[in-house]
Amino acid sequence: MTRRPPQVHDDDSRLFREAIGEVRPLPEAEALPEKPRPAPHPHMREADEAAVPADAMLFDYDPADLEVGEELSYLRDGYPPRLLKQLKRGQFSIQAEVDLHQMNAAAAQLTISEFLAECRHDGIRCVRIIHGKGLRSKAGGPVLKGLTDRLLRRRDDVVAFASARPMQGGTGAVIVLLKG
Repeated sequence: MTRRPPQVHDDDSRLFREAIGEVRPLPEAEALPEKPRPAPHPHMREADEAAVPADAMLFDYDPADLEVGEELSYLRDGYPPRLLKQLKRGQFSIQAEVDLHQMNAAAAQLTISEFLAECRHDGIRCVRIIHGKGLRSKAGGPVLKGLTDRLLRRRDDVVAFASARPMQGGTGAVIVLLKG
């Protein structure tokens, strides 16, 4: 619905001009030069990197406590093996994450696809996908974990992925490295 401006009668217009008196235009002001914006500074990345050694000391764990045989690991052909080692050691800063808990397989598949597409669009290289350990899964094993593994192996934009370190979710999450 469009609103029309109210009608101004000649008497009102004349009274207004008499009330304000003579008017003179203001001189044109020069536009101030735009102040250059400062370069972005990665404060959160620095804080994350600084916290890594402290976090490693806080979480003592016995390697025997790891769920052997349940770790996910993948490196696309043509990339150096040290890349996967660095990923497993937590040497990449996680820039985004998505949690698939309480989702069925169809919703999780769509969520992973949309999440990774958005990350690639935003220039994000390292992400965490929390799929859970499948503790409530039936005899077939962890559904979302297997689905995540299959989906990531098929995607061209995935360079490598590995199960997260214990303090990052362990075998209930996967750290993914995307093409840059």
